[in-house]
Amino acid sequence: MEEEETLRVPLPDRNKGEMFGIVDKILGGGRMMVMCADGKSRMARIPGKIKRRMWIKEGDLVVIRPWEFQDEKADVVYRYTRTQASYLSKNRKLPELLDVFGQ
Repeated sequence: MEEEETLRVPLPDRNKGEMFGIVDKILGGGRMMVMCADGKSRMARIPGKIKRRMWIKEGDLVVIRPWEFQDEKADVVYRYTRTQASYLSKNRKLPELLDVFGQ
């Protein structure tokens, strides 16, 4: 049996509408502007469940889930460390629009 390539980091779940994004600007109050993989800029918030566990800075790679009823807003689902982001970039898992972590 052939061995499948395994990734060490979680990827966005396309079935739930999740996508990659890069934090452009921190707005305060757990909110930020995120440049998304589809080319749109959305206001994202950190849900209360993960607010105190996740510290996000400008330039961080995140996974967001756009709201179903307001497409210009989203929730942050996951934040990648710099090491994880460069790993994804090296393995060509990031969209070219957001690939700023390369060599």
